[in-house]
Amino acid sequence: MSRGARYGPYDGGDPLAPPVDLREALAAIGEDVLSGSSPRRALRELLRRGHGSMRGLDRLAAQANRRRRDLLDRTNLDGTLREVRELLDRAVLEERKALARALDDEARFAEMRIEELPASAAQAVQELADYDWRSSQAREDYEKIRDLLGREMLDQRFAGMKQALEGATDEDRERVNRMLEDLNDLLDKHSRGEDTQEDFEQFMAEHGDFFPENPRNVEELLDSLAQRAAAAQRLRNSLSQEQRDELDALAQQAFGSPSLMSQLDRLDSHLRAARPGEDWTGSERFRGDQGMGLGEATGALQEVAELDALAEQLSQQYAGASLDDIDLDALARQLGDEAAADARMLAQLEKELQRQGLFDRGADGQWRLSPKAMRELGRTALRDVMDQLSTRGGQRETRRAGATGEPTGASRPWEFGDTEPWDVVRTLTNATLRAPARIPVRMDVTDVEVVETEQRTQAAVALLVDTSFSMVMDGRWVPMKRTALALNHLVSTRFRGDALQLIAFGRHARVVTATELAGLDGVYEQGTNLHHALMLAGRHLRRHSNAQPVVLVVTDGEPTAHLEADGYAAFDYPPSARTLGMTVREFDHLARAGAHVTIFRLGDDPGLARIVDRMARRVGGRVVAPDVDGLGAAVVGDYVRLRRR
Repeated sequence: MSRGARYGPYDGGDPLAPPVDLREALAAIGEDVLSGSSPRRALRELLRRGHGSMRGLDRLAAQANRRRRDLLDRTNLDGTLREVRELLDRAVLEERKALARALDDEARFAEMRIEELPASAAQAVQELADYDWRSSQAREDYEKIRDLLGREMLDQRFAGMKQALEGATDEDRERVNRMLEDLNDLLDKHSRGEDTQEDFEQFMAEHGDFFPENPRNVEELLDSLAQRAAAAQRLRNSLSQEQRDELDALAQQAFGSPSLMSQLDRLDSHLRAARPGEDWTGSERFRGDQGMGLGEATGALQEVAELDALAEQLSQQYAGASLDDIDLDALARQLGDEAAADARMLAQLEKELQRQGLFDRGADGQWRLSPKAMRELGRTALRDVMDQLSTRGGQRETRRAGATGEPTGASRPWEFGDTEPWDVVRTLTNATLRAPARIPVRMDVTDVEVVETEQRTQAAVALLVDTSFSMVMDGRWVPMKRTALALNHLVSTRFRGDALQLIAFGRHARVVTATELAGLDGVYEQGTNLHHALMLAGRHLRRHSNAQPVVLVVTDGEPTAHLEADGYAAFDYPPSARTLGMTVREFDHLARAGAHVTIFRLGDDPGLARIVDRMARRVGGRVVAPDVDGLGAAVVGDYVRLRRR
């Protein structure tokens, strides 16, 4: 059977670009979640910042606002008035030349009339409405004023009319008047609910060339006309009172007849009634030197309105906001196809993260990272840790072959950091199947499979992490969480027989899951209750009495709190003798249980160094003082060292 191909329109962007990398996106989201953001807020921040080479919503919104500002700064609204003044001055100059060559009394009278024309261009045009021109060039220029005004008035309501009607004949103007009459009659019937689709189709059959948008019904026709008419009204609101008066007076001369304005006023009434939700009262301040005609200015205001809508859509700040709200066609018109492609990819990224189950909603209605997402974050954190631990320079370590346990009979793909023996048969089979026609067979790293082994011994591991506010203040909050995720992923995937418990301790201590720890916010509270955390660790070890006990403590502060018998957490700073004594007693209990204790001391506080050194020596444990970036490698490396031993 031949495989078919499906083709579609080009939607912008690079057609050969790789698919969205969800792992990188999830890693970025995870970093924000570990810092204290909610998953939903972290996702929104990713979409605002962008991902990889994709521009985020903030950059797209900034581009839209910049384009809007440039449009207002570059242009002004007096283009039509300026053009009318230029045509009028040219007509008057040509007429004066013609009158200067004439010797009759009528010419002198005409010269007096020309000299006494009012300063206002609109009033001058009205004064000359019945003037008998001597110069044919002057008459032509004057007629151009009326023609220009008519085309500008129409261009305000119907885009492209100014160019389409240039050099229009009386027959063309009559056709425009007939279209306006038929349009108003159709809208009259629509307002009464008496129109039919057949009426609309008949109207379009006769006048469809005036509507390049190709509306499919009266409602779509109203939408396009109302948007343009509302922009025309905002244009009028943006003019000074003097400019409005001038244009109103000139409009009566459009095509030499006031009937055009009468039809347009009737059309505006229909549109206002049908679409009251359009912005009919707004205005904009154009500040540039480049004059625009009425139609161009109306189109510019439509652009400004479209850019405003895009900026709001891209901001996603309103209730119920969704990336599906973004008008991709408008975005492509204003910012180009690449911008639309970026927005489309961001929407795809959001949908894919949810479709693939990386987010779920808890019973309280809050969004959380799903177990699948937590596994991926743990895998990423562990990979980073293993990169730090690896010093082999590409050579495979073989001295551990077989030491991790008995083969289970299964194999799995090799991962970076694996030291199990290769499954030679499966590895060669993979290489042969990948390139069956190649001789000799060439192996790739993706062909390698290692023997799956089963641990012969079990460990009970308690990871105690300090969640006091100093961890947040000194930039140790996220590294601590990433360390816990890496260790949790290592135990759950490579040492499945081990029992790991995560214990967070601040003023009190409590057992947490990896997901709870990842989403834990830093809260200001006094107290580093290592005593309570060691009590919980001892309880965990006793539940697994046949396992090798391991206790790993990550802290940046001296023990300053302990748990009283009634459950009250007593706080003292400097640490009281009672707090230190009760903490040491819990360490003694762990030592008697045979626990391997390692304390990871963060920071250079000499008081903390003295206390943890004495505690570690007392129980035969170790103290490791890693920098923040090396915390994960130190904790995971220590755990692996103990498991090997």
